[in-house]
Formats: sequence, structure tokens, C-alpha cells
Amino acid sequence: MAHQVVDLDTWHRADQFRFFRTYDRPHYAVTSRLDVTRIVTTRKAHGVSPYRACLYAIGAGLHAVPELLMRFREDSVVLHDGIELSMTVPLSDGSGNFNYAYVPYDPDFGTFDAHCRDLISAASVNATLKPNTGERDDLAYLSCLPWLDFTSINNAMPGPDDCIPRVSWGKFVESADHTWSMAMTLEVHHALVDGMQIGAYFASTQKALEEV
Repeated sequence: MAHQVVDLDTWHRADQFRFFRTYDRPHYAVTSRLDVTRIVTTRKAHGVSPYRACLYAIGAGLHAVPELLMRFREDSVVLHDGIELSMTVPLSDGSGNFNYAYVPYDPDFGTFDAHCRDLISAASVNATLKPNTGERDDLAYLSCLPWLDFTSINNAMPGPDDCIPRVSWGKFVESADHTWSMAMTLEVHHALVDGMQIGAYFASTQKALEEV
């Protein structure tokens, strides 16, 4: 995918970038609840996969915030014009192991959904783990925990130079008023992302959940 180099002489976050690049533990995670009532009560009955709908909404949220498409390479910063979603996929053999799928985001849900379904299906029968070992950074890492309605979570990180965002989401939970919600966590590198961008991500993801 194409990218452009960010001019640090004109970038409004250049000082924050240089400051947080010195941290030994520069990552932070924010958890928020998102409403999934429409997906559960309406779209699922029309054949829409709630899981793939969440993947699509996450992709929409990430692509709505330029900072979540930025990656640094030593002391330079690049802005990707698009990224792929890399999610864990349980193997179909019942072993409890998993593989990774790599799915390009498409703003058209139908196109995304069909491509996503095929790529996830292929990954589920391939027992050879294919992790990204640092050869690319045009990704976001996604993980679903449908067994848990968690209140916070963080991820294993290889070190302070990893700047790929992580998104985790949990169990769908019904409230007394018959609405449905889920916990979602976005974990980011503070050299690239501040709280304002976190808020914009959750707002855009919620919007996509209501429109998918």
C-alpha cells in the first residue's frame, strides 16, 4: 500500500512524537463500551455476521483517524493511505490453536464482507502460523474475546518501537432495557496517538456499527 513521509518540520505533533519516543513503556490502552443493538437485533437476522460487522466497523474507525494510519521508522514517520486488518483466526481442527488472517479494508461493506469471509476461511484450515515478524507496518492487530465482558486489557508487546495499533473486543451483553453492548479496547503508541484521536476512533467505530 502507498504511503507518504510526514514532514516533522510542519507536523503539529512533532514535539510530542519526539518526547514519547524516549519512553521505555510508551503504549497505553483505552477501553470503552459500544452499542451493538442493531447488529444483534436486526442485521444478524438478515444474514450479516456480527463478527465480520465488527471487523468492518473497526476498519472504518481506524481509517477515519490519520494518526492511526501513521507508523514511525526510527526517527521518521509515514502515513499509510490504507492498512490491512490482521486478526486471530481459530483453527477448524479443534486444537485450540490459531492462525492470522490479513484482510484489506474496503469502505463498501458488501465487498469487505465477502473478501473477509474467504480470507478467514482460508486461514482457519492453514496450520502454519504466519505472523508479521516486522517486515511490514501497514497493519492493525485485532483480537476478539467472545468469552469475556472485560473492563480492561493490554497486549504483549515486543518493545517500545512497536507502533502498530491493537484492537480487542469482547462478549455481546444484553442490558435490562434489551439493548446490547460490548467492551472494546484500543491500544496505541503515545508517540503517534493522543486521547483526542482515541475518542475520534470510538466515535467513528460506533457510527459504522449503526450503519453497517
